[in-house]
Amino acid sequence: MIPLKATTRSTSAGPVLELSGPLDHYSAPQVRALLPGVSVAPGQQLVVDLAGLTFCDSSGITVLIAARNHALAADATIALAAVPPNVSRTFGIVGLDQVFPVHPSAEAAAAAWQPPAG
Repeated sequence: MIPLKATTRSTSAGPVLELSGPLDHYSAPQVRALLPGVSVAPGQQLVVDLAGLTFCDSSGITVLIAARNHALAADATIALAAVPPNVSRTFGIVGLDQVFPVHPSAEAAAAAWQPPAG
């Protein structure tokens, strides 16, 4: 079994959490444990880059909702980037495509981000 790899990096828009491998019952706790350490400031955008994601089950969806809650608690926004077609189909079925803005890449998400006025 290929383990999930999670890395973070910073951009001017905010942090990017890159996930590659399967996001499932076994790996979801790893990502959930990372979230408190992902520093997102008010007005920033947390991007979850799924370009390397190979699978996402209900546990993975729960972690993405937890990431959304983490961003909203910081008065920030969240976007998903590079959602693979097989995962995108699942997101559409469960309605996640109505909850998250989705961009073709992390760079496109950063370009679409609007800093707060003021």
